[in-house]
Formats: sequence, C-alpha cells, structure tokens
Amino acid sequence: MRTAECDRTEEHSQRFAGVQSHAHGARGHILVMQGHTFSRPGRRTIAYWVFTVLVVFENASGFVWSVLHIEYLRVMLNHLGYPPYFGNILGPWQLAAAAALMAPGLPLVKEWAYAGTFFNYSSAVASHMAVGDRPSMWIAALVFAVFTVCSWTLRPADRRLPRQAAAAQTTIWSWIVPVVVIGLMMVLARLTLPEPPKF
Repeated sequence: MRTAECDRTEEHSQRFAGVQSHAHGARGHILVMQGHTFSRPGRRTIAYWVFTVLVVFENASGFVWSVLHIEYLRVMLNHLGYPPYFGNILGPWQLAAAAALMAPGLPLVKEWAYAGTFFNYSSAVASHMAVGDRPSMWIAALVFAVFTVCSWTLRPADRRLPRQAAAAQTTIWSWIVPVVVIGLMMVLARLTLPEPPKF
C-alpha cells in the first residue's frame, strides 16, 4: 500500500517537473519533456533561413529561366549587351550556388557560393547602370545582393569556416612588395598588348 502511494507521489512529481521545464523552456527557447530536449529556433536562425531561402529561390529560378530560354531572359540579355549564350553559362552556376547554400555543412563551398552570388547581383546592378536603366530596373538585384550579405552574416556556426589562429603581424614591406609586383605586371601587360584576332 505504501509502495503504491510512493509510486503515485513520484509520478505526480515527475509531471510537475515536466510542466516546470516546459514553462522554463518557453522563456529560454528550450523544451524539456520527460528527458527529451527540443531547441526552438531563435530570431537569428529564423532570419538566416528567410534570407537564405529567398536567395536560393532566386538562383534556382535563374537556372530554370536559362534552361527554358524564356523571352524575358533573352530580351534582358540583349538589352544589357550580353550574348544569348551567357544565360547558358550563368544558369548552371546559379544552380550550384543554390545547392551549396541549402546543403548541410560544406562551409568552404558556401563561402564560394556567397561570393559568386554577390558578384552576380552586383554585376547585374552595374550592368543596368551602365546602359542607363532607371532604378526600378536594378533595385531587385540590389535587394538580393543585400539578402546575400544578410544570409552570410547570420549563418550558424556549423555553416561557417572554423576560426583560425591570428596571423603574425605584417610589416609595411609585406604590403609594399605585392603592390610593386602588381604594378610591374600591369606595365608589362601594357607593353605586350595582343593584336586583334582574325576570324
């Protein structure tokens, strides 16, 4: 009889502990119920996925447009002065970027995908400006460039490169030498300009 009472008391205590854990979890974004722990995504994680999904969708759409050779893409490339086959080059890279951003892990590949995606959008903005388009024509590309930076900034730890030890302090000469070398290469390039090709 006493054993049955002890069992019921212990059961009530466990239920009460579960309720307390649930209530504490509502404040701390962690739920603990009967030995199981569930993590609630924080605002940073939610914002990361919102920006990432938007960028991934736009890149996946770009791939589909290039495969289908839709009229919108053809007209836009012609307007910006790009050849029609440019979409065939850009499309597969957009698909690769979308896949890299969605895949788990692969932090180094993600860095490449973020860089390529940002270059794509910023180049689109520059191209529209170069032909004198009004802001409404390139504002979308600018917005997606910002989304890309936001996604990169908010990415969680398992999608980042591991932190490396701080590099040794560099001297002024370690900066001067590369600048001088690049300058000499530019002079050499100027002196060795190629002749126009004959097709």
